[in-house]
Amino acid sequence: MEKARKAHCVYRCQYHIVWIPKYRYKILTNGVDKYLEIKLDEVRKHYLKIEYIEKSIQPDHIHIVVSFPPKYSIARVVQILKQTTKRALRQKFDFLKERYRGTGVIWSVGYFVSTVGLDENMIRNYVRYQEKEDLGQAKRKI
Repeated sequence: MEKARKAHCVYRCQYHIVWIPKYRYKILTNGVDKYLEIKLDEVRKHYLKIEYIEKSIQPDHIHIVVSFPPKYSIARVVQILKQTTKRALRQKFDFLKERYRGTGVIWSVGYFVSTVGLDENMIRNYVRYQEKEDLGQAKRKI
């Protein structure tokens, strides 16, 4: 990724974000994962400066490498992503309302975040091949 420019700053901020469904239920299957990807892309319609570098949706967690200007905090970006997708998924899939009855949530409260620095390709490859690695199918060196 090249440096981005705004009126008064130049930046190159990338973050690796991981979050999970509440209770780590494996709910991101059978079309939910595809719909979630659509909704993540729709977030960019309202927040044009949020850019996805890599995305990987697993049955029980999401990995995203994202870039955004320093005017946003990482907590704010995660809040935007989780709130927007939670609302859309609950409206579209009735089984999620049943699974999380009475809680009004889908995502767990916390998240993991790390900055992407000089080892950007290593993080990108990890996100790209993480599912195969979890299943024991990938044979690669980092």
